[in-house]
Amino acid sequence: MHTDPNCLFCKIAAGQIPSRKVYEDDEVIAFHDIAPWAPVHILIVPKTHIASMVDVTAEHQALLGKMMAISPQLMLDLGVTNGYRHVINTGHDGRQEVKHLHLHVMGGPRPWLKG
Repeated sequence: MHTDPNCLFCKIAAGQIPSRKVYEDDEVIAFHDIAPWAPVHILIVPKTHIASMVDVTAEHQALLGKMMAISPQLMLDLGVTNGYRHVINTGHDGRQEVKHLHLHVMGGPRPWLKG
């Protein structure tokens, strides 16, 4: 598994920086966003360092599928029962702030702060 010692999300995945974790296995970690846009806003992050969607290849297909597939149960576990939104920001113009691929999953009663 490739990691970047200077990457915020690699440090969170390694347990070097604390997070409000909601899920973890050998491939991904999920935790609450520190600046939520919605009542429930989690990030699902691969443990291997992939800078952005631009760097995704066919070898990442199962990993990306897993990220999407675990999100319904995580949202249900967090009490979100009336819908949610998935967002992956890519690159500067896509407003990606942390250069490590991550899936935002946001839900809960409206209105939301953003989105």
